[in-house]
Amino acid sequence: MEELKPSPANSSPLTPLGFLERAAIVYGDSTSVVYNNLSYTWSQTHTRCLRVASSIGTWLGVRRGQVVSVIAPNVPAMYELHFAVPMAGAILNNINTRLNADTVSVMLRHSESKLVFVDQLSVSLVLDAVSLFPQNTPIPLLVLVPDATAGLTVDCRDRFFCSYENLVEKGDETFRWVRPTSEWDPMVLNYTSGTTSSPKGVVHCHRALFIITVDSLVDWGVPKQPVYLWTLPMFHSNGWSYPWGMAAVGATNVCLRRFDGQIILSLIRRHRVTHMCAAPVVLNMVSNSPSPRPLDNPVHVMTGGAPPPAAVLHRTESLGFVISHGYGLTEVLGVVVSCSWKREWNRLPATERARLKARQGVRTAAMTDIDVVDPSSGISVKRDGLTMGEIVLRGGCVMLGYLKDPAATAKCVRDDGWFYTGDMAVMHPDGYLEIKDRSKDVIISGGENVSSVEVESALYSHPAVDEAAVVARPDEFWGETPCAFVTLKNGTRVRPTEKEIVEYCREKLPHYMVPKAVVFRDELPKTSTGKIQKFVLKEIAKRMGYSTYGVGRSRL
Repeated sequence: MEELKPSPANSSPLTPLGFLERAAIVYGDSTSVVYNNLSYTWSQTHTRCLRVASSIGTWLGVRRGQVVSVIAPNVPAMYELHFAVPMAGAILNNINTRLNADTVSVMLRHSESKLVFVDQLSVSLVLDAVSLFPQNTPIPLLVLVPDATAGLTVDCRDRFFCSYENLVEKGDETFRWVRPTSEWDPMVLNYTSGTTSSPKGVVHCHRALFIITVDSLVDWGVPKQPVYLWTLPMFHSNGWSYPWGMAAVGATNVCLRRFDGQIILSLIRRHRVTHMCAAPVVLNMVSNSPSPRPLDNPVHVMTGGAPPPAAVLHRTESLGFVISHGYGLTEVLGVVVSCSWKREWNRLPATERARLKARQGVRTAAMTDIDVVDPSSGISVKRDGLTMGEIVLRGGCVMLGYLKDPAATAKCVRDDGWFYTGDMAVMHPDGYLEIKDRSKDVIISGGENVSSVEVESALYSHPAVDEAAVVARPDEFWGETPCAFVTLKNGTRVRPTEKEIVEYCREKLPHYMVPKAVVFRDELPKTSTGKIQKFVLKEIAKRMGYSTYGVGRSRL
């Protein structure tokens, strides 16, 4: 069979961009995007994306392989740019709208962005960011993304080259979009959240995006033409690949600029939403909404970003949400480990089901392999559900590397053929892994490894606790001890004391894992995707000074 070789007919580069063309043919008259009183069909979305792609290349002069940045929430333009930017041959770079001007300025310069699409509520942020550019540093073109449907207007045309709709108007709907010369061509650049360190620029290629998109649809079991609510920010790891995935299945994308528990529940009922992705903090927000009533129809939720506490899962599912739990990170773009559910588990008590669902699970079908290893030796840990190690991954959706940072790339993509995630987990006897912590968040108290996730899970089960985060606090005797930061639910009539919280934990945890200090706060610092910023809390805990054995007395 040696004479059989690859040919153009069987080796076209894989890319998720073709899903949009297919959607325009198969689902052309079906609704693609809904936002306030605005809606488009898939045929219209296809045309708009072609027009914008045409304008990016021919009118704005962006060339193949150059970076185009977007700073916007979940509005229709943000969805369209996931297709339009790479269809112009450029590399899409979504930037978190909640970053400060210094960080945005660094990202724009590091990526050498040529063009920035700016939502009108981020205008001052971006103008401040470009004002920080050193002298003689090229400033990217700025395109304004207005939002009349939300009643928002802004007049700063003198600082912007044009508006987004100008690109739609001037673009050519017959434009032949720029296909990748190789499926290894870069397609997106995402900066890590920076919750534990300085942000790094993660580069993904067309092939990886195709693989993770199809794999995510299959693993979650997404049917044709679902109604998908965009609670997960698209600027966070490209919405876990679902902008392209929703085109593949002809979904209706329900966009929203901002949300809270009541808004989410209202949109679910109004549009008969069937699917959404949400971090555990969003599930907690929805389940704690004032007087929530059961849903009219089941809503399938993919959660991830942090291990969901069992108590939050139980409350959310009691409303009619069907929770699936996955694990991924920016470096793999979406869900690559999921808690694949077994039918026999449905017969278990609710508390046991919630415990099993809180585990991250097994590799998805398209991942080559996963393991939990001793990070120093690379040897697999015991499958006993107790021995902690680092999660390592191998598969087609692992990043190409970090932009302009070969040292950081080599540190996590090692010569042994594994990508080292920095997440600490255990492997259970049934082959399901469970995250215990980020390697930087494990608390080492008197030689014992304390999982902040386990302590947080115990805190979440307290009837008065709304949110909880546990970090290390320096300790004169133990080296460091757990310090808990908690917020209380609205309407809590009898506020628990610090001592009562500690005693509650004593009943549920080994002695060495019990928090030695409890700090009550009105809110916890978070990233825009709902991850609690533990590095902020660690600094607060350090400023509290060394603790002595017993209950802390600090209030911040």
